[in-house]
Amino acid sequence: MDDISTYIVKNLKKFDQRDNIFGRMKYDKNSDFYRIGIYDNVSDIVKKNKKGYSRFDFAKVMSSWTVYDYFHGSFSWDKLIEANSVMIKPNLGKISVKNNKSLSIKLKEVCKYFGATKVGITDLNPLWVYSNDLDGNQIKIPEDCKYAIVIAIKMNPNLIKKSPNFIACAETGLVYSRMAFCISCVAEYIRYLGYKAVPMGNDTALSIPLAIDAGLGELGRNGLLITKEYGPCVRLCKIFTNMPLKVDKPINLGVKDFCLNCRRCAEACEAGAIQFDKSPSFKIFSKSNSKGILRWAVDHEKCYKFWIENGGDCSNCIAACPYFPNNI
Repeated sequence: MDDISTYIVKNLKKFDQRDNIFGRMKYDKNSDFYRIGIYDNVSDIVKKNKKGYSRFDFAKVMSSWTVYDYFHGSFSWDKLIEANSVMIKPNLGKISVKNNKSLSIKLKEVCKYFGATKVGITDLNPLWVYSNDLDGNQIKIPEDCKYAIVIAIKMNPNLIKKSPNFIACAETGLVYSRMAFCISCVAEYIRYLGYKAVPMGNDTALSIPLAIDAGLGELGRNGLLITKEYGPCVRLCKIFTNMPLKVDKPINLGVKDFCLNCRRCAEACEAGAIQFDKSPSFKIFSKSNSKGILRWAVDHEKCYKFWIENGGDCSNCIAACPYFPNNI
């Protein structure tokens, strides 16, 4: 599409990352989930010996997040310095770009080489960048980083179908670790060509609006990106850069019209966090929802409280979606 008509905004302002559900868990003393983590009840949960919730299953969950949680260089805004290598790495300077379309094709090929399933490129809309990070620091993207490379990595639908147990949770963590590996490698690729790269997972900016702008899919009733090939069974990461690229256009898959009459994700949500309303609106449930976006806002507080009860994240709304692989 020539214009971004997959969502409508009104008086939209930048969102403060401290107001998302994880930021509020750390800082919002007025919330009834303040300082309560999703793993706090795990010791009691595993004692019940319920299928999919064993100590072995939980160990898989924790280990699946290893790269995302501990390899902090994956999210560095600067060229990585410390290396487990004796080789001196050359600096060949900035490559001359004569054709941004050709360069974009090469970049997408590299993204997929490092594990991306889908890749889109968009002009960076600064409204999608968080105003502040989780520590309260103002986020300032380098002014010349005008492009966003958005990457989707598919999850294994056979494992996500087991949601909400630990087996599905481990698949989520594993794909987050793959995300960290992918964007760190792509960021270094961009830097070795002489350009800036600002990689990120869920931090720094909102992933879904950027993915929509980059033509990867549309927004669904479940508050997630719906892709043509994999439905919502993907995870998103992105890289901001000053590399001159050719941008993609948003697409129209008919998701909004479909979601008007489909409520499977709402029916599958054990927390009651997804709206049954016929049409999208500007209604929000808490300060964890961005104001001014026409959509079916998700009640993140209900969602997070269920995660605490469950001892891990939940993907019921993903598995229930008719766009989910093998469901249609």
